[in-house]
Amino acid sequence: MKSTLYIEYQEKQLDEKDLVAKAKKIWTDKGKKVSELSSLQLYVKPEENTVYCVFNDDEKGEFYLD
Repeated sequence: MKSTLYIEYQEKQLDEKDLVAKAKKIWTDKGKKVSELSSLQLYVKPEENTVYCVFNDDEKGEFYLD
């Protein structure tokens, strides 16, 4: 089964693939390899224009929506 998740809020459309790619960039910008990433949770808070990330059930990060 193929699935795609889109989030639409105030004339913005967010694609799950783009959000995951941005989170992975945060991870690799910390000097870590994608292969070291075993889990990723994303929490989208449109009212704050922010996505919060939890990497490997431990490390946290965040980025703003474009």
